[in-house]
Amino acid sequence: MRTIYICKSLISLSLNNTSHLNKTPISLLSQLFISSSPETPIAVADYLIDRHKFSAETASKVSSAVKYVKRPEKTDSILSFLQESGFADTHLELLIKRMPRVLSANLERSIKPKFKFFQDLGFSSSDVVKMVSSHPRILASSVDNRLGPSILALKSVLGSNMDVPMVLKKCGRLLGHDLAKTVIPNIEFMKSCGISSSQITHHVCNFARLFLRKPTSIREYVKRVDEMGFNRKSKLFIEAIRVISSMTKENWELKLEVFKSLGFSEDDILSVFRTQPQAFRKSERKIRAITQLLLSTGKCDISFVVKNPEFLGYSVENRLKPRLRVVEVLESRNLLLKKPSLANVCKMSNKKFFEKYVLPFSNEVGQLFVVNKPPH
Repeated sequence: MRTIYICKSLISLSLNNTSHLNKTPISLLSQLFISSSPETPIAVADYLIDRHKFSAETASKVSSAVKYVKRPEKTDSILSFLQESGFADTHLELLIKRMPRVLSANLERSIKPKFKFFQDLGFSSSDVVKMVSSHPRILASSVDNRLGPSILALKSVLGSNMDVPMVLKKCGRLLGHDLAKTVIPNIEFMKSCGISSSQITHHVCNFARLFLRKPTSIREYVKRVDEMGFNRKSKLFIEAIRVISSMTKENWELKLEVFKSLGFSEDDILSVFRTQPQAFRKSERKIRAITQLLLSTGKCDISFVVKNPEFLGYSVENRLKPRLRVVEVLESRNLLLKKPSLANVCKMSNKKFFEKYVLPFSNEVGQLFVVNKPPH
């Protein structure tokens, strides 16, 4: 109808004013062109590189998922809004690589409401940019059916409105999942096990993957930890659950076999797990290398490692070997008034070790220690 109207207007102008016969009304022709010619699709790689100066790497990655930008002007408005909202070029590239379909999203219905939602909650523009660019699935979630209920649920189980923004800043990916089916029941179950709210909040912030597991799996992990004699009142109880969750039963058995092959008894292994569950996250190779290195000094046996399981997390090349070598040289030259404790040698800070065993004997061991581990 609009096209017919413009055509009639052109004819009327021509009949009523012959002076305009050779002067076409530009504005009417422009409207006719716009109304009769839809936007021409552009190859997404050409669009991103030529029109918005994105990198070839980003354009190539996005084009593998989306071939064309069907409505360039609409996509321009999306990118403009994101830039006005604080997205730098690096954020934009990260976002569209992770979620190419954002280029064809509905700005008014799908994107703007999410930004307003987080801003109303008190998030700063930089917080929203960081969260959305890192976890773009947020943009695909409904405010009414997913984001809103999830926020309310997090507030209720974390026990503090202040904790929710902190959790989401660190792990916006939570909002890409149905929290009512995973995170919420898992948090409630852990609370019933006696784990404190502060520990749960810390782990939700830093190890969200644990809480995204099926509730049946979490209950199974807790059962296994209980069977190993772990005290639920221990602050390490939740760490033990996380360690168990991080490996399959087959990998767990392989880890046990490594300890047994080194001379650890079953009681020794359980003792290590109860006092230092993180030791079981170390690779079999590292566990073997550290244990064999300590035993090779002739100053300790397996019981020493059992009593000091944190050593299994130390660096062999940057901490243990240089220190043991320095002490070995000093002892061989009778430069120490008394033999130092192996535990103290391994545990003390770099600064203290340097001041006590390297600086006073710099001519003998200074170069040796600096080459392996410069003091901090």
